[in-house]
Amino acid sequence: MAGNDPLSDALGGLDNAESVGHLDYTVKPASNIVGSILEVLYDRGYVDGFEYVEDGKAGLFEVELKGAINECGAVKPRYSVGADDYERWEKRYLPARDYGALIVTTSHGVMSHYEAREQGIGGQVIAYVY
Repeated sequence: MAGNDPLSDALGGLDNAESVGHLDYTVKPASNIVGSILEVLYDRGYVDGFEYVEDGKAGLFEVELKGAINECGAVKPRYSVGADDYERWEKRYLPARDYGALIVTTSHGVMSHYEAREQGIGGQVIAYVY
């Protein structure tokens, strides 16, 4: 049975697959937000790669894991964060300073909080990974 939140299901499944040592994981159903978050995870070095596969339904993502994720999850509810408030949310969701990343959705797209801080833009915190 599928849950009501595809983002939370996808990140929870990735976390579980990493913790038991799997080398790949299938995220289904695929969505634009999950694809954007996988792109951030790839850019930050947490996954080796991912590919969208059309299955005639909603599609799916085949994700290649590399064993770099200690924990990841969705942030619910989605908190708004200003351009200078990222440190508060780092303290809340990440175990140490400059360890891991918050994933935020902004008016410029989905990105890590490091990129958002560099560009000086705020957004909403939607996930974390370390």
